Amino acid sequence: MREILLVSVMGVCVACGAQPEAREWTAPNGTVVKYRWSAPDTLEAGKTYPLVLFLHGAGERGNDNAAQLKHGVSAILDGANKLKQPCFLIAPQCPPDRWWAPISHETMRLSEADKPNGLLDAVLALVDDTTKKQPVDAKRFYVTGISMGGYGTWYLLGSVPGRIAAAVPICGGGDPALAGKFKDVPIHAFHGEADPVVPVRATREMISAVEKAGGKPAATYYPGVQHDSWTKAYSDPETIRWMFEQHQR
Repeated sequence: MREILLVSVMGVCVACGAQPEAREWTAPNGTVVKYRWSAPDTLEAGKTYPLVLFLHGAGERGNDNAAQLKHGVSAILDGANKLKQPCFLIAPQCPPDRWWAPISHETMRLSEADKPNGLLDAVLALVDDTTKKQPVDAKRFYVTGISMGGYGTWYLLGSVPGRIAAAVPICGGGDPALAGKFKDVPIHAFHGEADPVVPVRATREMISAVEKAGGKPAATYYPGVQHDSWTKAYSDPETIRWMFEQHQR
């Protein structure tokens, strides 16, 4: 049996030598995307692997290409490892003066969900480039994010629903008017009922809108949990299992 030495880097517990690699990529629109990259230890000939896009929260914005590893990434990769599900993972970092997508702090909804978004367009271009160069299973592209990244997840659901095999938005919100666009995409949202930063109604509104559009989204609301609902969501093996079980038809 191969022994694995575990180390901790920026709060990320990863197999020795498997720390998500720091990379930088320039999109066709000129946007420079700093991101962390994780790939399966071994790529089998003729086999393809799912790709997870992780969008961090507002507190991890910056230019260090490291802060986005603080929450979520290690839990996702650890969950994939326990499931014996090798995967690719891209964790871009949002610049310090930007948001993944504009938010109205009055309604706590996305304010420009139906408008172009140069930053997320660049991230999607990176996904496209990766899919061309790596053995990615295009039918297993998963998007998940926390807080600001939860909003980014809902934005991508509204802009490229046909590309997403499953979405896991955590403590974020979207634009209920666009729910019909992604009613057929498997969604499992999470939110703490005592969240003082993003009120739980932000998720409840989106789930209700998708249901009214004819979709069957899942939602988990944690009683007494505040903003860090991602801790319980990602540490639950069923969350990661559910995500990897979804395939586009």
